[in-house]
Amino acid sequence: MARHSAILSDIDLQCYENNHAHRTEEMDVERLLVRRGQPFSVVLQCTEHIPQIPDHQLNLILHLGKNNEVVLKVLDSEQDHGKWWFSQRNAQGEVMLTLHSPADAPVGLYSMTVVLLSGDGQILEQTEPQTFYLLFNPWCKDDSVYLPSEELLQEYILNENGILYQGSWDDITTVSWNFGQFEKDVVDICFEVLDNSPAAMKNSEMDIVNRASPVYISRTITAMVNANDDRGVVSGRWDGEYGDGVAPTRWTGSVPILRRWSEGGGQRVRYGQCWVFTGVACTVLRCLGIPTRCITNYSSAHDTDANISVDYLVNDQLESVSEGRKDSIWNYHCWVESWMKRDDLPEGYNGWQVLDPTPQERSDGVFCCGPCPVRAVKEGEVGLKYDIPFVFSEVNADLIVWIVHPDGERSQVSQNSKMIGRNISTKSVYGDVREDITANYKYPEGSMKEREVYKKAGRQVGQKNESPGELELFIKHAPAIHGTDFDVIIEVYNAGREDTDAQLTVMSNAITYNSIHRGECQRKTTSLTVPAHKAHKEVLRLQYDHYGACVSEHHMIRVTALLQPTDQDNIILQEVNIPLKMPALHIKIIGNAIVSRKLTALISFTNPLPVSLQGGVFTVEGAGLTEAREIKTHGKIEPGQAVTVKFSFKPTRAGLRKLLVDFDSDKLRDVKGEASIIVRTKKQNMNAVSEI
Repeated sequence: MARHSAILSDIDLQCYENNHAHRTEEMDVERLLVRRGQPFSVVLQCTEHIPQIPDHQLNLILHLGKNNEVVLKVLDSEQDHGKWWFSQRNAQGEVMLTLHSPADAPVGLYSMTVVLLSGDGQILEQTEPQTFYLLFNPWCKDDSVYLPSEELLQEYILNENGILYQGSWDDITTVSWNFGQFEKDVVDICFEVLDNSPAAMKNSEMDIVNRASPVYISRTITAMVNANDDRGVVSGRWDGEYGDGVAPTRWTGSVPILRRWSEGGGQRVRYGQCWVFTGVACTVLRCLGIPTRCITNYSSAHDTDANISVDYLVNDQLESVSEGRKDSIWNYHCWVESWMKRDDLPEGYNGWQVLDPTPQERSDGVFCCGPCPVRAVKEGEVGLKYDIPFVFSEVNADLIVWIVHPDGERSQVSQNSKMIGRNISTKSVYGDVREDITANYKYPEGSMKEREVYKKAGRQVGQKNESPGELELFIKHAPAIHGTDFDVIIEVYNAGREDTDAQLTVMSNAITYNSIHRGECQRKTTSLTVPAHKAHKEVLRLQYDHYGACVSEHHMIRVTALLQPTDQDNIILQEVNIPLKMPALHIKIIGNAIVSRKLTALISFTNPLPVSLQGGVFTVEGAGLTEAREIKTHGKIEPGQAVTVKFSFKPTRAGLRKLLVDFDSDKLRDVKGEASIIVRTKKQNMNAVSEI
């Protein structure tokens, strides 16, 4: 047999052309990243013409997995819908191979080898393996993450900047977040996260096959973003002690967290709280190609005993007397929604699915939550997968308050069906404005339909047998600015025909956003007589000297008032959470924003507190602008003193970009600022100048 002369020389993956066609060019144009269900072409370079069949034949072999666990032969024609296949066109010394992937192919890192066979099936030669990533494709009608709206895809896949909503239901605040899903090497880290999951470590071949399913992938990500059970990314902490890590409020984006985890060999990153877990999960899911958005639920219930109610037990001194794990109401709680089909459920539950990566309760023995169909939550279908009872409680539980008396007996003070699950929010696709999606999760509060759903979810709806009391209790407050003194007004109104005696206890506590008490600020108990048809007002002056020492990094004060009429059974308890207004950072950009050309940013901050600050540090980052950097201040920052720092950077990608800045110090944390920058390429800038 004559010796075969080498014909195959190289493969041109045509990364630039393919990545543009598959909307992955922002990730990279030097590596191939394509989406499933959409063809892509590579060029096989040859030293001479390949003899035609039957003398010779080209085959393509794909390997999938870190250790090539899964092997796929690519057919040379579309013989079976749902299989990989390719077509070829010969040119001068080259062959264009167009590969067609099924819309339900497993996502991951593939290795491709072209094999030249003789007419009798002998391997004559083969190319060196070439790698490419295959991602989900929400633009493909046959993909289970298909989303038929270009506007939505621009936001939920392609937007690297976002807004997370914080504050309280009646005082909503925002924090900008840099998702950075297209930043350098982020896609590698996302698959590294999947590779470190317990399922992948136990049976990598089965895990790879399951990666065809967005349900499987998204559930894995909710478990892996937190580090409670596994080699997950972020360790949660809520006690204010962050000295051995980074305070959750300091993060302004996901990329530094993911890179720190990867560079540390899978060691957990300290520390995160709900919006951090949410931001990281959104980055990973958007990067993989699953449409995802961040959600904030205000007055969010954490129901520890799955009875679809939150039970508060306090004594007459307003001290919690709950035993064991306590139900609680978080001022707000963040999670993500991802868009996908649910072929594992009955019809009607496709679309947005709740995924909560914050470690709260175990699901199937693991700290994860979801995917949970939003429609199932609204309809109270708590028997479906996954974790619907828990999410239902988060948005629709009843709050029941009990007073525990000295003899151990307890009295129900109130049952409130309207307090939990308010102003459920996400960023609009039409700009940096809030979209209220509460109606997606629940029927109008107090409506007959809402109560029907609550009953269907497993709890007989019981109403406290009460007639309206003669006394009414209200809490009002002036604007509260961090570092200043402000007044809280407690008003008791007597709707009865006779004067009424009562005891009023008012207490203020510094709390975290998830209702952990950091310290009592002030307490006041007053015996009062409220004239008939009149109002009595008590003023509680909250002074920085009192709250400054114990206020949390979330800058939240909770005022609780308990009114106990002397001759009546109707005890009244009211609470209000008061967010303290924070100062803003001022950012000025100097220079023209052009790719690879130096820009300078001036960042200014004025200390609003009546005390000096030490250990000040600015953290700066921006997708397409600069990696995360720290700029430290020197010495003390006295009350009212202004500080300005300067730093330079070179934008790496064109388009509308956001520079995000955080300031932290010993006594003041979580001061934010941002600047939007339109970055142009050198060519765009030259065209703009010539037009002028």
